[in-house]
Amino acid sequence: MIRILHLVGSPESAFMAELSRLYARDCLQTTADPTRYEPIIAHVDPDGRWRIVDDLQEVEGARAPALDLATAVGEIAARGVTVMVPHMFCLTGMTTYRALFDALGIPYVGNRPATMALAAHKGRARAVVADAGVRIARGELVHDATEITLAPPLVVKPVDGDNSDALALVHDRPALAAAVAEAAGPHPALVEEYIPLGREVRCGIIERGGQLQVLPLEEYAVSDRKPIRDAADKLRRAAGGELELVAKDDAHAWIVDPADPVCAIVADAARRCHVALGCRHYSLFDFRVDPAGRPVFLEAGLYCSFARQSVIATMARAGGIETPQLFADAVAAAINPSRTRGDAHELQRA
Repeated sequence: MIRILHLVGSPESAFMAELSRLYARDCLQTTADPTRYEPIIAHVDPDGRWRIVDDLQEVEGARAPALDLATAVGEIAARGVTVMVPHMFCLTGMTTYRALFDALGIPYVGNRPATMALAAHKGRARAVVADAGVRIARGELVHDATEITLAPPLVVKPVDGDNSDALALVHDRPALAAAVAEAAGPHPALVEEYIPLGREVRCGIIERGGQLQVLPLEEYAVSDRKPIRDAADKLRRAAGGELELVAKDDAHAWIVDPADPVCAIVADAARRCHVALGCRHYSLFDFRVDPAGRPVFLEAGLYCSFARQSVIATMARAGGIETPQLFADAVAAAINPSRTRGDAHELQRA
C-alpha cells in the first residue's frame, strides 16, 4: 500500500488555502484507489498550524486539532508516508514546504523548490528560457513608471504574481503610473511589450520513460475585445460563495488540433523551457503566438494537482492518458526516480 500525503492549504492567505483545497478535493476524488493508495491529508492553515486528517471535511469543519510544526512532523513520520503530492500554490508552499520534505527524506511529485522559485519570478524565468533560445518580449523590471523606456502598448504585471492578479494592458503613458503602482510592491513590476493578436496557448509536458512527452495544446480565447486574459477569466465566486474555476468551459479554452502547425513550434519551445528551468516530472508554459506564428514565452506554471480540472490533466486526457494513470505514473517517478527519468541531454533530444 502506498501512503500518499497530500500537502494542502497555505501559510500565506485564506484565499490560497481555499484554492488549494479546491484542487485537492478534486484530486482525492479522481485518483481514489483503496487497493493501491492510502491518502493522508496535511493541511497548513494561514496561521502556520497544521492539521493531519483523513478527510478534508475535518479541516473545513474545523474538527481537526491544530498542530505546531514539530508535532505535525512527528505525526507524518508515525504515519509512514511513502510519497508526498503538493497542492500548495503560494510561494512559501511551493518552496519552503517542499524543501521540508527534502529534509525529511520523503520523496514528492513535481518540481524542486529551486525550480519553483525560479519559475515564480517572471523576470528570472524569462532570462533563463531566452538563454535557451526561446523568444521573449522586450521587457523591463521597474518600481516606478518613470523608469520605463519602452513605448506603449505595454503589459504590466507583478513579477511574482499569479492568476493574472494586477495584470493590465496599457495603451498610453499617463496610465502607466497607476498600473505599475498596482503591480509593484516589495518586488518590481514586469513591463513587457504587448504581443499583438495572435493566439494564446498553453503547453504541458510530462516525463515518461526517460523522455519528454508534449501534451496536446490548450488554447485560450483572446480577441480584439479581450486581447489579454485577466483574473476574471480564471477564477470566480459561485452564487453560494464558493470558489470555482472559469477557464474550463468551451467559451474560454479548447484543445488545439494536433495537425495545427503551431503545435510543433510551441512544442520545441516548451521542451527548451522544461530543460532550461530544470523541471522534473511535468511542466506547463504559456505562450503568446504573434501574427507571424512565432511563440513568445509568457510564463511558467510548474504545478499540477492531478485534479480532473488541472490543466495538465485536461491536456493528458485529450492525449489518451486518463488522470488516474497520469497520477500513478507521477507517483512512481517520485518513488523510483532512477527507473523513470533520463538525464537532461536525453530529455532535450526526446
